[in-house]
Amino acid sequence: MVKIRLTIAILAAIAALALALAGCGGGGSSSSSTDPASFAAPGSVVFVEGDLRPTGELKANVNAVAKKVAGIGDLGNFIVSELESASGDEGQPTDFSTEVDPWLGKTGGVAFTHLDKDGELSEPVIAIQTTEPKATQSLIDKQAAGSKAPYKSGSYEGIDFKVGGAEGNAIGIVGEWALLAGGEKEFKSAVDAYNGDSLADEARFQDAISAASNGSLADVYVDVGGLIEQSGDSIDAQAREILQSSGIDPSEATAVASVIPGADQVQVDLSSDLGGEKAPSGDVSELLGSLPADSVAGFAASGFGEQLEEAVDSLDESGLPPEIPPNELKSTLSQAGVDLDKIAASLEEAVVFLEGSDRDSLGGALVATAKSSEAADAVAALGTLLRGANVPGITAVSGQASGFSIRSPELGGGPIVVVGKGDKVAIGYGLAPAVRGINGGSGATLSDSPSYKAAVAALGKTPISAYVDGPAAVRLAEALVPRSKTDFWNAVPYLKKIAYVALGTGTSGELATAKLIAGLPK
Repeated sequence: MVKIRLTIAILAAIAALALALAGCGGGGSSSSSTDPASFAAPGSVVFVEGDLRPTGELKANVNAVAKKVAGIGDLGNFIVSELESASGDEGQPTDFSTEVDPWLGKTGGVAFTHLDKDGELSEPVIAIQTTEPKATQSLIDKQAAGSKAPYKSGSYEGIDFKVGGAEGNAIGIVGEWALLAGGEKEFKSAVDAYNGDSLADEARFQDAISAASNGSLADVYVDVGGLIEQSGDSIDAQAREILQSSGIDPSEATAVASVIPGADQVQVDLSSDLGGEKAPSGDVSELLGSLPADSVAGFAASGFGEQLEEAVDSLDESGLPPEIPPNELKSTLSQAGVDLDKIAASLEEAVVFLEGSDRDSLGGALVATAKSSEAADAVAALGTLLRGANVPGITAVSGQASGFSIRSPELGGGPIVVVGKGDKVAIGYGLAPAVRGINGGSGATLSDSPSYKAAVAALGKTPISAYVDGPAAVRLAEALVPRSKTDFWNAVPYLKKIAYVALGTGTSGELATAKLIAGLPK
């Protein structure tokens, strides 16, 4: 959580506008005095650049989204009105139209230099472009003089600034920028970056931000590897697996996200340099579309066999103590007629889906396609082997698919079911989801759903790889999330405005690309 609270109220309002209405229409930045990234220290882990004066279609789309999601007709006017009314609480009341609008420039930037020890992003450094530095300085002086908490004056490298207030924040004019920082130390570091080496000078940043989309509302640069390193390499194992399954080495990657509002959707374009890994390929839209029509969410990926091979090798290397020593898992199963390497090599695509409206009906499965029926046969053989070894909780499954189920206290109420049929294998939480997944396409599917069709259409030429049914997902979350989680429940009225969320993935040269779209009511 960012804890900074700027006590010069009207400039806090502009900072809020920089975040709420941020947009970088240029699709990239260059290192110069007109670039807010020049205030970010080298190696900064997160940087946001924004257009403080969106116009034309961009502004119309921002207001359309605000109207549909929050019932606000003009988001910019709403924010200004709210912050003007609050400015008197900490300083002198300010009239935005006469005291700010005449000098407010087009560009703003927010940089987070590092992670704190508690794992939170550092206090931000905010740069706001001004067309009339003297007028901006006059407003700073007025607000500081009228602040309930005192400010003192300081100077650094020929730059005058104010520091103090309730949070000890610092603010001053540097060239054509109003610079706001969490304290005197942070302000001076930003000035040093501006006068010397900064994030804007780094080839790593320049390469990443150059891939930002034109006409966006917000461009966000993230040094994924830097965040992981500063967090003590404590990235969640599942998050790491998801990134790696997309071809991204998280320890080396950078990423850029561009937010593009539409009249009835919000689109986020993402790109990553992959950290030197091979870009992902493959169209999994057909497999995703074959999921049951009432699926709450689904995610499909190509190259599943390769990922499984790596997982099997890792598991074989570590073993399953005390029963199976290291480097004996694959050989032990091979003696029983189960060739894990051959099974993994035969698998191609995989899809995971979730279904249900409450805890009792919750279910889901992972379904993988194979080049032949060998994988399904191996599942049946593995079930026979486990039952023959009298492994507790193992039960045979037959009928619509062949395999076995596993029950244990650690798995909760429902069994884990592993079944195979034809050229598919499935691992499900419960028998019904596993069978429904493996028989995908035999009944009503996502491809028949109007909402899913709208999601596919919104992505255009980008093949869909993930889908969330907005209303169904909110209903399930309402049934599962306790009322004590107030952040979620406060967001529910807005989440209910989302018709669907769709994700499409692809490549552009050596970059992995993705398009995320949240559909809104027409």
